[in-house]
Amino acid sequence: MHPYLPNTPRDEELMLESIGVNDLEDLFDDIPKEVRLNRRLNLGSSMCEMEVAKHIKALADRNISGEELVCFLGAGAYDHYIPSVIKHITSRSEFYTAYTPYQPEISQGTLQVIFEYQTMISNLTGMDLANASMYDGATACAEAAMMASESTRRRSIVISKTVHPEVRKVISTYMRFNGISVAEIDMEDGSTDMNKLKNSVDNTTAAVIVQNPNFFGIVEDMAEVEKITHGNKALLIMNVDPISLGILKTPGEIGADIVVGEGQSLGGNLAFGGPYLGFMATTNKLMRKMPGRIVGQTNDVDGKRAFVLTLQAREQHIRREKATSNICSNQGLNALGAAIYLTTLGKQGIKEVAEQSAKKAHYAFNELTKLGNYKAAFNKPFFKEFVVASDKQVSQINGELLKNGILGGYDLGREYPLHNNGLLLCVTEKRTKEEIDLLVKVMGGLV
Repeated sequence: MHPYLPNTPRDEELMLESIGVNDLEDLFDDIPKEVRLNRRLNLGSSMCEMEVAKHIKALADRNISGEELVCFLGAGAYDHYIPSVIKHITSRSEFYTAYTPYQPEISQGTLQVIFEYQTMISNLTGMDLANASMYDGATACAEAAMMASESTRRRSIVISKTVHPEVRKVISTYMRFNGISVAEIDMEDGSTDMNKLKNSVDNTTAAVIVQNPNFFGIVEDMAEVEKITHGNKALLIMNVDPISLGILKTPGEIGADIVVGEGQSLGGNLAFGGPYLGFMATTNKLMRKMPGRIVGQTNDVDGKRAFVLTLQAREQHIRREKATSNICSNQGLNALGAAIYLTTLGKQGIKEVAEQSAKKAHYAFNELTKLGNYKAAFNKPFFKEFVVASDKQVSQINGELLKNGILGGYDLGREYPLHNNGLLLCVTEKRTKEEIDLLVKVMGGLV
């Protein structure tokens, strides 16, 4: 008998008798014998609880995290400092176990968290409103594309190749199964080719999607993108790094219609890739097309501050055919972490994180390009990520960095064959001058 299953052999006999079956094997009669495994699973011998714990720890210890390495890898997930207060608050049971406000009238704490989160995302992006959080940045962007198509009644999306490759793949999948065509715009010197964008956007285009700063860390010419997009009555979707908004123009100032992005950098751990946090903000005009839910503030019968689910246009609340999306989770705990992060840092703190990241990234770039054997891949302004190229294989460079306790950059050749020896490096406010100098020293030693 398995120690964690309460059923005794006699219990099993009674259950089999009640359904008219003699043996457990009879339950699988409908499965042809030729497609069965016909052997035991290769799981090894059984272990006691203590042995399992030891085995799992040994497997976990094979991972090397950002705690042990100095991280210069970005490409969508960033090693920013996480204030300790976030962990202390998010680990409280009333937050940790509260999934979603299915009974909003008694979920005031959860609703307030979402309300505060949405308010801060709206302020950060310069947009009218934000929804409860999305699964991650990639699916948030795909949801924005579908929202744009539904709003404009157009079935074509234009997206720059400078948008994160994984985001573009997710969008391609979502659009394919929704009957929406996707056109990808080539880049010029690391940013969106404006001439090709002009020639690709027309009166059938639902939306133009541009990332800023883009995948290479470059700040795009969003004024020109906005002009081309709105000149054809399409919607402008901006995919942004929220930290960059501490020093760059907000999407609201630029004239974006929908803003999305990955919120992991707002107090989220790298966590080997997730769970992460997608955010979305938009204009009042598009409010009712937005997926998920929106929390509003009101007064209760006693005149006290209270919170309500103002809009909840999802299939669990209304008829399936009326739903704007089937997205089901608001990533509540991650949204809480983002809200605490934004509250803790405030406007000045976000600006300081952005400024430090930018200044340290430019210091690293200047020191590397001084070596002579590392050249700037692009001649464009960048935020906290940049690309250098050399005659060395990126795998060789990253291998040497790893030997010195450094997690190197992203190999651009994986997604952009024309930049086969391009190394995308990221520098956040966490990196010290000594760590950057060590990066330069190790990379310099290779040439």
